[in-house]
Amino acid sequence: MQVAVVGHVEWVEFVRVDHVPAPGEIVHALETWQEPAGGGAVAAVQLARLAGACLFLTALGDDELGHRSARELEELGVRVETAWRPEPQRRAFVHVDAVAERTITVIGERMGPHGDDPLPWDELADADAVYFTAGDAEALRAARAARQLVATTRANEVLVPAQVQLDVLVRSARDPGEQYVELEPPPRFVAETDGTAGGTLVEANGTATRWAAAPLPGPAVDAYGAGDSFAAGLTFALASGKSPVRAVELGARCGAICMTGRGPYEASVK
Repeated sequence: MQVAVVGHVEWVEFVRVDHVPAPGEIVHALETWQEPAGGGAVAAVQLARLAGACLFLTALGDDELGHRSARELEELGVRVETAWRPEPQRRAFVHVDAVAERTITVIGERMGPHGDDPLPWDELADADAVYFTAGDAEALRAARAARQLVATTRANEVLVPAQVQLDVLVRSARDPGEQYVELEPPPRFVAETDGTAGGTLVEANGTATRWAAAPLPGPAVDAYGAGDSFAAGLTFALASGKSPVRAVELGARCGAICMTGRGPYEASVK
């Protein structure tokens, strides 16, 4: 099986707190750590663990954090192919509170690869599935050469003008930053996650199928990366030949397991 991700990376500083500070309040960190994350990176690591390998086409800042991101993702089992950018690496600051919810502040613009970047785009034609989180229209069209193409609504600014047929579009029903917008042609399926309520798989003809949330295999620790792990599990299942109705079940399991670890990589399906 060959799987790939076309997308972005954020260098993330995590801070565990009792609660997210109210305006003007000072809170004390209980724990801190840093690692490369963001939707593209998290999905690539989960796919590498599921499939044994994952090609990740991305763009990174040509600075210390950008190079460290590439190095640490390689150490996590991902094959990273990078277009280096002159601007600083995009970063994020994440509060993780006592009920495992994450609150994110992003610093810098999202960096995705461009279709004219010198990256191994031709390898995507051999991929069983690709997950897309960031890039330009040409990058998305290159990703469409794969047998299955999954994307997130966070890439709407590219999905709308590119006019590429998606097999599955993934969005969170609870996140205002992941609103569904009309695409032409419409995706074959839209997978709408809804946290502990499970989610809904909507076909292009309007047929909706609910799925149940997967039970957490342990206490909830950190919600960061659960949605991206869901998308990776879904992508892997599609690559394996499973139907979208069955694919969301593996996605839900990956998301649930992710929530039981610190950060997006400590607990994941392997």
